[in-house]
Amino acid sequence: MFRRVLIANRGEIARRIIRACDALGIESVAVHSEADRDAPFVREATVSVCLGPARASESYLDMEAVLQAAAQTEAQAIHPGYGFLAENALFAQMVMQQRLAWIGPPPRVITVMGNKSAAKEAAQAAGLPLVPGSDGLLDTLDDAIASAAVIGYPVLLKADAGGGGKGMRRAGSEAELREAWVEARGEARASFGNDAVYLEKYLDESRHIEFQVLADSWGNAIHLFERECTVQRRHQKLLEEAPSVALTAEQRASMGARVAAASAAIGYVGAGTVEFLQDRSTGELYFIEMNTRLQVEHPVTEEITGIDLVQAQIRIAAGERLWLTQDDVTMNGWAIEARINAEDPEQDFRPAPGLVTAFEVPDVDGARIRVDAAIEPGSRIPPWYDSMVGKVIAWGEDRDAAIEALLAALGGMTLEGVPSTAGLQRAVLSSDDFRAGDLRVGVIPGWEG
Repeated sequence: MFRRVLIANRGEIARRIIRACDALGIESVAVHSEADRDAPFVREATVSVCLGPARASESYLDMEAVLQAAAQTEAQAIHPGYGFLAENALFAQMVMQQRLAWIGPPPRVITVMGNKSAAKEAAQAAGLPLVPGSDGLLDTLDDAIASAAVIGYPVLLKADAGGGGKGMRRAGSEAELREAWVEARGEARASFGNDAVYLEKYLDESRHIEFQVLADSWGNAIHLFERECTVQRRHQKLLEEAPSVALTAEQRASMGARVAAASAAIGYVGAGTVEFLQDRSTGELYFIEMNTRLQVEHPVTEEITGIDLVQAQIRIAAGERLWLTQDDVTMNGWAIEARINAEDPEQDFRPAPGLVTAFEVPDVDGARIRVDAAIEPGSRIPPWYDSMVGKVIAWGEDRDAAIEALLAALGGMTLEGVPSTAGLQRAVLSSDDFRAGDLRVGVIPGWEG
């Protein structure tokens, strides 16, 4: 096992990794920008190193500075968390070239799965079902029109290097496709420096469902059931739950087994997530992408399985064989997570950095409430980074109990000094559609903002 792990991240995920290191008896190294000098994660780590100024490009994204900090503190491994450098194959390669352990999948897997068209090819070869779409990348608008004629409208143009909804446009007709072609490629070029796009059938009535996997470097892989992340705003998740009401036990077992087998086939190592869209009319699941890192919503999986995913990542990176078989993984109860962002929903979700003067989440009788937060009273939320300040997770014996527990926790939460999305999340949880499990991508139940 490692003696010291450097955490190439900040905020709540840095604190989460520090807790996992503490549980395993590992010393932790926090790297931080000048803006985060007084953040809780810096104080909680065994050692801390300032990388540079507030801008991420001059601190958290400075690969040489991070590697220098690892050498300076004699770290033996680097955990990238999520965001920043977590899915950067070049950085992963640089880490390994410095004879440090990379707590994540091999660089070649990051490269393949980070390229949408290559990821689809790999997934299809590994036996996962794909959304009907174009045969690879599209060279011309005429190719797109011809492909759409075969697939049938509506269709979705997607950037090959895309993420977060950028470079994505829906088209319900040839005229709309002509406009979408220009817009999607232009946004993709501006966002990623790559204007390559492909086409998929647009599923009007779909749900977003993902499977958690764990795989070791010895060819063993298992799944830890699914999460549902359908409630989103502009492709950013608001609420996540495990399991999903949309899957039968048979579907869960069947697709879970296929996902685990596919992960082993592509040589995946560590914790990863295979994401699907589910056609509401047929119940069919279609592969859309694989996230080669820990997910923000990983706590709901931990709550229903009792498996610490961050500790698992570290143990696998240290060379351990999987200590669990698929039969060892059982599901208990229901868990729902609310991502709390310092944003004002009434002002088009404008980020609201500032000083947190009070922060507390109450316990709830008869339920288990977990808080993974970046902040504490007196924390200053800087304007330089993502606006998520924490996550509130509720576990209950069933879905109704988990909903009531999360409503109680958010209703009793004190967060002063900055606005938050908690009111929106309470409205969603209270809505008839959410309670009935009637969810679809692009619709926020109970919200008319």
